[in-house]
Amino acid sequence: MKKIYVGNLPYSATEDELRETFGEHGTVESVSLITDRETGRPRGFGFVEMDDDGATAAISALDGKDMGGRSLRVNEARPRREGGGGGGFGGGGGRGRNAGW
Repeated sequence: MKKIYVGNLPYSATEDELRETFGEHGTVESVSLITDRETGRPRGFGFVEMDDDGATAAISALDGKDMGGRSLRVNEARPRREGGGGGGFGGGGGRGRNAGW
């Protein structure tokens, strides 16, 4: 099973449309369109899970293809990074030699 990233989707795209489009190339296991947490609006990308052969065929056939006036970006999804955000302040502590304290 491969997970495929589908980007630059028209905001009007539905899971059924993606299932049908990708289904032409193999067995679609799942479709997930990503929405904004606060507004619930589509974010213009999603993920499709397919069998390996179908995923390879779909990536080749659909990357750059027009959907609703937009050129799709289709590639194998990268694994999600572990941990979350962060952005904290690392280190701290040492004042250095010339801190003037």
